[in-house]
Amino acid sequence: MQLNFHSDSASSVELISVSVVVYRPNRQLLERTLSTLDAALGRLCVADQAVSAPLYLVNNGTNERMDWYELAGEARFTTAVIEGQGNVGYGLGHNLAIECTSSRYHLVLNPDIELGCDALSHALAFMEAHPEVGLLSPLILEEDGHQQFLCRRYPTVFDLFARGFLPARLRAPFANRLARYEMRDVIGDKEVVWDPPIVSGCFMLFRTDVLKKLGGFDPRYFLYFEDYDLSLRTHEIARVAYVPSVRVLHHGGDAARKGWTHIKLFVTSAYKFFNRFGWKWL
Repeated sequence: MQLNFHSDSASSVELISVSVVVYRPNRQLLERTLSTLDAALGRLCVADQAVSAPLYLVNNGTNERMDWYELAGEARFTTAVIEGQGNVGYGLGHNLAIECTSSRYHLVLNPDIELGCDALSHALAFMEAHPEVGLLSPLILEEDGHQQFLCRRYPTVFDLFARGFLPARLRAPFANRLARYEMRDVIGDKEVVWDPPIVSGCFMLFRTDVLKKLGGFDPRYFLYFEDYDLSLRTHEIARVAYVPSVRVLHHGGDAARKGWTHIKLFVTSAYKFFNRFGWKWL
């Protein structure tokens, strides 16, 4: 593993750090992620000093022909590229960055997220006002402006199968059941929701001391369910909050649309998750 550090910033306040794990990323989407991250950081200021965040860009790909520092451009964050470790998985990739950081807050971020310009200022203001909160989840929008309901109640095996793999016409009779699993009865665009059991790993803002106390992600999950696991463990030591004033756009898709390799990874991780936290079938 190599850690290469590069900075264009003369001074910084280490209020927040960010980690992004990439594997053969879509360059255009990644550029949007970094550009909107930079704009959101531009709204932050501590003691009249601009905030510059360490950005840990974890390259799980091999032989990538991409200038990672060129992607960052003249951004407010300082870029540390972690590479050479091979494809170690999503959670362990983030853990490599978490081990390096000493910031007050750490943002786990997908490379297909666009941040609203006020996302970080609203998020950190909420965290500062509520010291009991260890993990914050935002309102997540689709490209067409519709809300994605990525907070979850504890799943059953049937919920996961119906939501992930049934075609729409066969899924329709279970719409109410799946809506409850997705917390559509309480997750909206105005009210804070306290302690949703599970939140999405595409944007997880942690107090860094809480994240380190948890040991980061469980590396036994290569991909999928690492965020379910970490969410549930967070409740043991801190509160979790869904805060809709923090808004992001998510370009991601589900496992079933990504082919058999992803389906196999999904099923394998689901098995590990239920073995650890308890099986619920129906």
